Amino acid sequence: MADKTFDVVILGGGPGGYVAAIRAAQLGLKAAVVEREHLGGICLNWGCIPTKALLRVSEIRHTLERLDEFGLSCGEVKFDLDKIVKRSRQVAGQLSKGVEFLLKKNKVPVFVGEGRLAGKGKISVSKDGKEIDVLSAKHIILATGARARELPGLAADGELVWTYKEAMVPKSVPQSLLVVGSGAIGMEFASFYSDLGAEVTVVEVMPRVLPVEDEEISAFAEKQFKKQGMEIFTGATVEALKKKGKNAVSATIKTAKGKSEQRDFERAILAVGIVGNVENIGIEKTGVKTDRGHIVTDPWMQTGEPGVYAIGDVTGPPWLAHKASHEGVLCVEKIAGVEGLHPLDVNNVPGCTYCRPQVASVGLSEAAAKEKGHEVRVGRFPFIGNGKAIALGEAEGMVKTVFDAKTGELLGAHMIGTEVTELIQGYTIAKTMECTEADLMHTIFPHPTLSEMMHESVLDAYDQAIHI
Repeated sequence: MADKTFDVVILGGGPGGYVAAIRAAQLGLKAAVVEREHLGGICLNWGCIPTKALLRVSEIRHTLERLDEFGLSCGEVKFDLDKIVKRSRQVAGQLSKGVEFLLKKNKVPVFVGEGRLAGKGKISVSKDGKEIDVLSAKHIILATGARARELPGLAADGELVWTYKEAMVPKSVPQSLLVVGSGAIGMEFASFYSDLGAEVTVVEVMPRVLPVEDEEISAFAEKQFKKQGMEIFTGATVEALKKKGKNAVSATIKTAKGKSEQRDFERAILAVGIVGNVENIGIEKTGVKTDRGHIVTDPWMQTGEPGVYAIGDVTGPPWLAHKASHEGVLCVEKIAGVEGLHPLDVNNVPGCTYCRPQVASVGLSEAAAKEKGHEVRVGRFPFIGNGKAIALGEAEGMVKTVFDAKTGELLGAHMIGTEVTELIQGYTIAKTMECTEADLMHTIFPHPTLSEMMHESVLDAYDQAIHI
């Protein structure tokens, strides 16, 4: 069995792992990736990308149902679910092959199999229970990702009770659907199935939907979801899920008032968070520490074991592909001795939810800013005051900005409405560059665009808004 020596070996080929490998190669380091299943990881194959392909379909259907508003007409709108799912899988497959090409282009070998730490500077690669390779590296990066969390009494069976994987390849659209959890994953699936005609019920244990978002945005979102016909239970729990015949699941829902209700659904989706893949990777006899199912690292992604690093979802929230990619780049740049680096600031990591309406944010919510002792100035601007939004027929939404009243620092920005997942990067750049309200106020925004609302929200925080 030939020994293979590298500068860096990355365990996991997801958005953190493959990006780290490519950046390492660019820096002149000899890098390799160990991947057990699909290049691109969960995000590309079973998460971010294929779900957006599905949501694009529901967006189009929503528009087609409003054609009369635009002076257009057509016959009855129908859909072919098999084709919808097939397209989603093709998109994922195309991009996974793209990652394979990029790694080859950068001369990064991929070892297919299960990888685990096997002593200082060693990674053992196995397939079908048999060791097929042993890799050596001065630096090892754990980028093993995460998986769907399961709770007692709420186990997924893949048939009646789904995780995100089964929810992406349905054989039919259920007439009634229970979604347990109203985070990004839960609300994206709730939107998709609701737009395709399912009667959707969402149960969230926290007092509001999209609980990581600004409270005002969450309240706006809940009103929109209910307007679309969704039933929302907040401050509630699903105590049990049981099969009821061959095509139904019975749920015991404990409401915010403490009352238990028995409800039947054709299918249920569990979206109650994720847990890091820390098992079977050989960390038990090392200095690598875990906390609540995630690997603990320092600001440079170094674990408690010298020469072993961890990036991405396996290290904990925020569980976002772009955060993993950034950590991957930062980690290998630190290894390579690149100067002038800054540790990741999670307050500069944007979050996006592609439900209808879309939600996006970066930085502190208004409540969090106040809890941290900031005296704040808050600006808001509604979509109904924006010419482009009205022309698009998408006038439901708002932009909210939070500033430090004393320094003018942009503390946070929060949006809900069409295409806000594309707009949020403007505020993310502003936060990263430490822009003040004066910088943003004196920036010229093009007209007519949705981005003008970003300007108006800043102006509103300082009582200078023009169009409200």
